[in-house]
This record gives sequence, structure tokens and C-alpha cells, in this order.
Amino acid sequence: MKETSWDTLIAKAPFGLDRRARRSEAQPNVHAASSRPVPFGRAGTPRGDYRGERRGELVGSTEPVSPYLYSRRKRVFDIVVASLALMALAPILVMVASLVRATSRGPVLFRQPRGGQGGAPFRVCKFRSMSIDASAQGDVVQATRGDPRITPVGQFIRRTSIDELPQLLNVIKGEMSLVGPRPHAVAHDRFFGERVPGYHRRFVARPGVSGLAQVRGARGETPRIEDMQRRVELDLEYIRHASLSMDVKILIATGREIFFSSSAY
Repeated sequence: MKETSWDTLIAKAPFGLDRRARRSEAQPNVHAASSRPVPFGRAGTPRGDYRGERRGELVGSTEPVSPYLYSRRKRVFDIVVASLALMALAPILVMVASLVRATSRGPVLFRQPRGGQGGAPFRVCKFRSMSIDASAQGDVVQATRGDPRITPVGQFIRRTSIDELPQLLNVIKGEMSLVGPRPHAVAHDRFFGERVPGYHRRFVARPGVSGLAQVRGARGETPRIEDMQRRVELDLEYIRHASLSMDVKILIATGREIFFSSSAY
């Protein structure tokens, strides 16, 4: 599709998809003045079909999307598993919160705007693993191995991914899913959206606490564009083939990754 401007961006989506309008960034080379979701019935197959409307004509490209991403099964699975996990892990959550508060100045939880479904920003929750001065910096700088901003407790909870557990609250609220493309800082979405083909197609799904990319070795910092390209390829593979059994396998693999991966820091 040639780069042009559209009066309206129509995002065809199944019933039950989040009502927030799809942003113009759904395709990096499409610029829309306004956007709206267009649901279709059970007879249709949900596909990531973003079309620009101009002078009464529809022109667009279609990217396959698994219907499971918008199904009641996935949402029920998310709520049940996240709720059970929060109850089972409550003692660990309380202990970690106490350690974070006792060993460094600042709030227990770190909240940061991230790109969500449809590109709509939401505030992701994590246990704070960096010093308060670093967390308050205006520029979003990706953490690196040996980063001096990371506190001693932060090193442990990042290495074990315990810092991500508060995101189960985001799952229950419907802002995230247990499995999906990992959400990135809004500034990073803008940066990579201009440089990585297909990057914005990740927004057709709710962002995940874990994802296919994370269990296939594309976890951690992305110092090169090629690193993000690999992550996006895996995210789009998940979007095309997502299923309940795939979610279960990814969550099991995530558990193994926490204990044996060397890419966490």
C-alpha cells in the first residue's frame, strides 16, 4: 500500500473486541484522521483487516489473526489462572513488596505507560527494581546487563521475573493477557514502529505477561533493530496461530525460562 492520508481508518474486528478505536498506527504507512472498529458476526472469520477509506473506495491489506485471541475461552482462562496465581503467590508478593520498601527509597510498584491493544496506552504494573531517580527519568532507557540503576533486590526479582508478577492485576483488569506480545514503552513503540516492518500489527492482540518471543530466546534488551525484528516475527507467528493449548505450552515454557535462562537481568 502506498503511503497516503485517509479520512477514516476502519478496523474490521469480531464482536467482543475492545471498543477502543483502532489508532492510525495500526499500519505504520497509513495516516488516518479518525478511526473506528467495525464488528462482524460469527459467520465471518476474524482477520487483522485494516482498511483506509478514501473517496468511497476501500483499499487495504489483510493479515491473518487467530479467532482465539478474541474468544471467551481466552478471557476466562486469563481471569481464572491469574486469580489463582495471585492467591497462591500472595505470600511471595507480600515478602517482595516488603523487601523493595525496606531496601530502597520510593514506591513498591513501578507504573509506566505501555502500548496496549489497538495501540491504546495503559499503565503496566511491576515491582520497582531500579532506584527512584532512575524510575523518574523522563527518557525511557532500556535496562542493560549490569545496569547501575538496578537495586540489589531488583537484580534478584528481575532475574527471576518476580518483578513482572503484579501484571497479573493488569490481566484481571483486561488490559493484558497471560500470553501475548510483550508491551513496550510508548516511546519505544514510536521508535520501532518507524523501523521494523509489521511492528504495529502486534497491537491486534492484548499484550501478554509472557509470549512466544520470550520463550524462543527473544527476551531481554534489543540493542539492534534485528533483535526487535526477530521478536516481532515471533509475536506475529503467535497472533496467527494462537490457541488455548499454545498458551498453556508457553506458560509452562515460561516457568522453565525463569529458572534456566541467562537472558534475564
